[in-house]
Amino acid sequence: MNFSGLIVQLLNGLASASSLFLVAAGLSLIFGVTRIVNFAHGSFFMVGIYVAYSLAELLAGVGWGGIGFWLALPVAAIAVAAVGASIEIVLLRRIYKAPELFQLLATFALVLIIKDAILYLWGPDELLGPRAPGLSGAVEILGRSFPSYDLFLIIIGPLVLGAVWLLLSRTRFGTLVRAATQDREMVSALSINQAWLFTAVFAIGSLLAGLGGALQLPREPATLELDINTISSAFVVVVVGGLGSLPGAYVAALLISEIKSLCIWLGVVNIGGFSFSFPKLTLVVEFVVMAAVLVWRPWGLMGRPQAPSRYLGMQEEPLRRSGPGYAAAAATVVVALALLPVLTADSPYTTVLLIDLLIAALFAASLHFIMGPAGLHSFGHAAYFGLGAYGAALLVRAGGLPMEAALVLAPLVAGLGALVFGWFAVRLSGTYLAMLTLAFAQITWAIVYQWDSLTGGSNGLTGIWPPQWLAGKQNYYWLTLLITALGVWWLRRVLFSPFGYTLRACRDSTVRADAIGIDVKLQQWMGFVLAGLVGGVAGALFAFSKGSISPETLGVGKSVDGLVMVLLGGIQTLAGPVVGAFTFSWLHDAVARNTDYWRAMLGAIILLLVLAFPQGIAGAVKEIADRWRGRRDDIVADELAQHPMQAAAANGETER
Repeated sequence: MNFSGLIVQLLNGLASASSLFLVAAGLSLIFGVTRIVNFAHGSFFMVGIYVAYSLAELLAGVGWGGIGFWLALPVAAIAVAAVGASIEIVLLRRIYKAPELFQLLATFALVLIIKDAILYLWGPDELLGPRAPGLSGAVEILGRSFPSYDLFLIIIGPLVLGAVWLLLSRTRFGTLVRAATQDREMVSALSINQAWLFTAVFAIGSLLAGLGGALQLPREPATLELDINTISSAFVVVVVGGLGSLPGAYVAALLISEIKSLCIWLGVVNIGGFSFSFPKLTLVVEFVVMAAVLVWRPWGLMGRPQAPSRYLGMQEEPLRRSGPGYAAAAATVVVALALLPVLTADSPYTTVLLIDLLIAALFAASLHFIMGPAGLHSFGHAAYFGLGAYGAALLVRAGGLPMEAALVLAPLVAGLGALVFGWFAVRLSGTYLAMLTLAFAQITWAIVYQWDSLTGGSNGLTGIWPPQWLAGKQNYYWLTLLITALGVWWLRRVLFSPFGYTLRACRDSTVRADAIGIDVKLQQWMGFVLAGLVGGVAGALFAFSKGSISPETLGVGKSVDGLVMVLLGGIQTLAGPVVGAFTFSWLHDAVARNTDYWRAMLGAIILLLVLAFPQGIAGAVKEIADRWRGRRDDIVADELAQHPMQAAAANGETER
């Protein structure tokens, strides 16, 4: 560690902050106007770097040389803007009035489609772009070499911030954008063409993301993992800076990038006989910053509460107790599931797949418990699934306990995590609450990923098998079915208990619930813990079903899978998460085994389901059943109106 090294690392942080700001600025702009949490924004960044690579090669091949490279960067950004505008016109316009979470599901489907489109067009290999002509060398700073191109990036960030600020503050278009950010319904009431305003904003946001990707061409290779890595960092920057605040996004990008650079500069430090590897903290430092900022300032560094929308989306309906027909149907399904391993005894894989489906159903049901009835949107529910899995594995391996005891105690580990994380999370709401849960999940993932002596680090833990009486997959399947059925049934019972009604009252009207003496935050905190406990049960079952676990069980991908399951099935029905888990898991398995481009096919199927059933599969079935029941009641009423004597007799029987 020395002063010159510190200065170079700080400059590296400034260069990284510029590209990160470009992506975050586009995401913040889109969210501020359209209220869409665009999960595909990282894909636009990835498309930008791939298109810039191809354009640079093409223009160099026709003799344009250095001019071709510099021309390729803005052209790639414009191409991404065109792609973004097309997506907004064809898809997003159809779902603006859908609940925000369903919009998130649609943009997640776009991530899958775009990833496989890039795989088809450019292949799976990393593509390293050329050096920037004219800026391929380095400059001397305090005796150290620093890339000239990085100095160019340091300048680009403030220039783009200034250009966007001028656009938003000095033009009529900017006035409309700022007005839509504050109250988009009022802008529509003033006869402004809201549709084309949204398209223009989406195109500009996509252009910024594409430009951010194109500018990274000389610095890093184009890979298929850029989308998820980029969107997670961009979300953090937007939330830390404050939703809709471009200066806030720039300040947050600087803060996070510089802290990462400081961690790299510090290296390994010995404190009190213990060695601390600060470079490893770069995996999680942005989420630590986000958690700290949201706990201290819930609206971000330079953000402010968004004006409430007059359109409330899909209205929450009161849950109704099921009749004997529903109970009989549920019992029939459980019996059928119990018989399936016997009927498919010649196909052992079917039993393995069914175990995965049941575990996914229990995990989705636990997430639905806090998302639907409690109204708390969690983007980090995989933390409790992973804590349950690692808790079970460590209790068996390090504690020497039998599996039966581990299945009982492991969920308590997950519940403890939910107890700690939930205490902070329930003090926020909306997107900020969701992002704080994501931050806690990523912090947990980083601890598991780096604690080699306890968790096995990136290799995970192996040799976690059930006892002999459960060694056969059929026996383990029946145990999983029993625990899953009991878990779903228990969650349902809780929802129709006084606590469940109180939880829904807190969701529907926080002010009224507080006015009648309900401690809203305490009730939501308790709901958070219950959901974490059940998620931990699913994680423990998963660990023993696979015999091994890895940090991926706590990753962002697992949390996203849970969200997709809940939304695909329907958030307004208790059967929704189970239906969604079975549908998504089965589709994922069936499509992945039959095509190399399974992501695109799965994404297309999810898009079709979102457009056809915006209330989810189970929600659509419920709506059809309600309409049929209402139509049948209307027919009976018409018949009685046409036969007064029968109506009088019916009334008489009713009175008697």
